[in-house]
Amino acid sequence: MNRFAFLLDRLSYEPRRNAKVRLMSDYFRETPDPERGWALAAITGALSFRHAKAGLIRGLIMERADPELFAMSYDYVGDLAETVALMWPGETRANRAPPLSEIVEGLTSTAKLDLPKRLAQWLDALDETGRWALLKLITGSLRIGASARLAKTAVAALGEDIKPDDVELVWPGLEPPYDALFAWVEGRAERPNAEDPAPFRPPMLAHPLEDANFRAFDPAEFAAEWKWDGIRVQASAGRDADGRHVARLWSRSGEDVSAAFPDLLDALTFDGAIDGELLILREGRVQTFNVLQQRLNRKAVTPKLTAEFPAHIRAYDLLFNGDEDLRGLSFVERRKRLEAFVARAACPRMDLSPLVPFDDWDGLAAARLDPAGAGAGADAAAVEGLMVKRRDSPYVVGRPKGLWFKWKHDPMTVDAVLMYAQRGHGRRSSFYSDFTFGVWTEDVEGPRLTPVGKAYFGFTDEELVELDRFVRKNTTNRFGPVREVTHTEAIGLVLEIAFEGIAKSARHKSGVAMRFPRVARIRWDKPPHEADRLESLERLIDEREAAAGS
Repeated sequence: MNRFAFLLDRLSYEPRRNAKVRLMSDYFRETPDPERGWALAAITGALSFRHAKAGLIRGLIMERADPELFAMSYDYVGDLAETVALMWPGETRANRAPPLSEIVEGLTSTAKLDLPKRLAQWLDALDETGRWALLKLITGSLRIGASARLAKTAVAALGEDIKPDDVELVWPGLEPPYDALFAWVEGRAERPNAEDPAPFRPPMLAHPLEDANFRAFDPAEFAAEWKWDGIRVQASAGRDADGRHVARLWSRSGEDVSAAFPDLLDALTFDGAIDGELLILREGRVQTFNVLQQRLNRKAVTPKLTAEFPAHIRAYDLLFNGDEDLRGLSFVERRKRLEAFVARAACPRMDLSPLVPFDDWDGLAAARLDPAGAGAGADAAAVEGLMVKRRDSPYVVGRPKGLWFKWKHDPMTVDAVLMYAQRGHGRRSSFYSDFTFGVWTEDVEGPRLTPVGKAYFGFTDEELVELDRFVRKNTTNRFGPVREVTHTEAIGLVLEIAFEGIAKSARHKSGVAMRFPRVARIRWDKPPHEADRLESLERLIDEREAAAGS
């Protein structure tokens, strides 16, 4: 466990991508099975423990430390695992540190009533870094800046002529602690057989396209299609060894989300793999992302839910036609095959994402600004921009340069007043980096601020230091880990908030919900009384709904 803890500690402080890969590769190379396999599972998010939760950790530390002192310490540190690791009393009281495999087995098999005692024994046996790693493992939030893709890249580096994409291809058929995977990359065994008839294939991603840089390309070499405001998915289907048809729905990151969309899964009767967008379609019209959100992350999928929010796939690309791999073909050729595939499948829950005709970049720019007039029609409100793809591009895993671009609509903005702040996690645990902001509204007592959202990114490291300093100097009240910041008409800080979408919401006190809000600019130049009003956001929603209904 100590070696795994040391790895996590190093990764959390290492900003360079290649250095992170080297750290993980060295660990995987020097650590035996099954320890390295469980470490890989932890980093890739493949571990979950039914009874080990954050509440268990809080209960243990409050039995061993003053609850008020813990609350103050947690408020200061901002991270539960780090706070408890530092506060856990006494010196190490065991002859050995438990290995990671023992901890994983214990967290999985120990009865709920026995788990507090066993966890306390492990914490007694570990040093501060080990305790921190153990608690991070339990909470499931490592926050070490290493994605699953990066970990697989590190595994591929152990072998000769093995690429991260090769690891991705066999990954869906593997289970922790991945003995077969390590044996293969190290040349001790054959490549694992991915027998899944409906596997996940890693997606191809796009680079942002800015107005200033696209004119360097020849428009004749590119095709364009709408970028729909849904969730990127992959529909994969095939037949198992017994000839039974199997279909699965995968998220962009490779998470199997089939259970949440049984209505859609039943309609996927084809054999192949489609790259597309998950949408809600009502009476032939694509709904906004806010409608789709009401279908996501539901514990129970009822007939009423599926009837009210019918899931639909709008197809972008064809990766497999039956057993035939089409990813090496050009986009133009795959598009022809996709059109024929969708027509032949005749699936009522799937249609084709239309191409956007254009002759030059000015024409495409005009289409981006007016989707309704450029062919999107009644679905224009669900368009968030354009995808621009080289006609000769193969389907390549990752984000290759110069092949695919995303040209999104300019974000909407609002000037809002900073109202509350809370510390972040991981590297940000010492800074106030999570901000609640509000806009003005009128009541019988005059203008007041109404919270409309939270933002925790969009600013630079230098701006974070300035924001943290402002919060500390202008705190008027505290509510647990949350600080209330001075926000009057005369005194306060205005933030320009950028967001991708906005809709009415009964779940929010303000009645509005923003999509992906972020701090675009700190308005040191603007007094709080000049910040925007709630009425302006409500008008914006009305305008968008009117456009969607026209």
